[in-house]
Amino acid sequence: MVSKSATFDVRRQSGFATIAMICFFLLYLPIATLVVYAFNDNDSVAIWKGFSLRWFQSAWNNTQVIDASIRSFQIATAAAVLATIAATMAALATTRTRPYRGLTFKYAFINQPLMVPEIVTAVALLVFFSRIKVATGYSGLGYLIAAHSAFCIPFAYLPIRARLESMDLSLETAAADLYATGWKTFRHVTLPLLWPGILAGLMLAFVVSLDDVVITEFVKSGGQDTLPTYMLGQLRRIVTPEINAISTVFLLLSVGIVTIFFFVSRKRT
Repeated sequence: MVSKSATFDVRRQSGFATIAMICFFLLYLPIATLVVYAFNDNDSVAIWKGFSLRWFQSAWNNTQVIDASIRSFQIATAAAVLATIAATMAALATTRTRPYRGLTFKYAFINQPLMVPEIVTAVALLVFFSRIKVATGYSGLGYLIAAHSAFCIPFAYLPIRARLESMDLSLETAAADLYATGWKTFRHVTLPLLWPGILAGLMLAFVVSLDDVVITEFVKSGGQDTLPTYMLGQLRRIVTPEINAISTVFLLLSVGIVTIFFFVSRKRT
């Protein structure tokens, strides 16, 4: 008879370590190859000639890369902040309430961009914003920020909602019993406990916006290339290790964001 205290642990299954190592190897080998060839002294991306930093210097001195990078950070920062604010309000509205008919529909509606193919969202935004461009004559970055914000909301919503659902309601109840208003309860009790989830949502929304290609390609106007769309355009013309160098910097940036979030969230939990 199997003991009731025995629990299933996938790590104890035979072959788990081998399969995990194979998966990690297949996942990270292409990334490692890209990073190595970013330091290639050759003009070819496939033939190693020697170690060099020339392609990092080339990317640093490329005004198009600099402009596209600044534009990407501007859009990603604005979109991440707007998406996180909207996601926080949506998470509070769907978790700090009694269950009612239609609540499940709201969950599905908020998370719909995760289920709908991105190309469908991109085409819909193209048609929608094109009408506004014709009516107003405005063709600035506001469309990209709005499109990225809408697309990133469910990515920020999921960790924030998960954090809210795991929080103990006793502190909020105690604050209400002590005649604290709803705003004071949120500001002094809920928000400090919710910060790890908000930071996780903000980070996820920022990264998703930063490396988005499909929606950006459909919504952007002339001269509004972000770094991913610039790299895509370069790949269509000529492939040099400069693309590897830019991708390596992107990778280091992502690792840095994840590392910072890990230490910040660990201090707050």
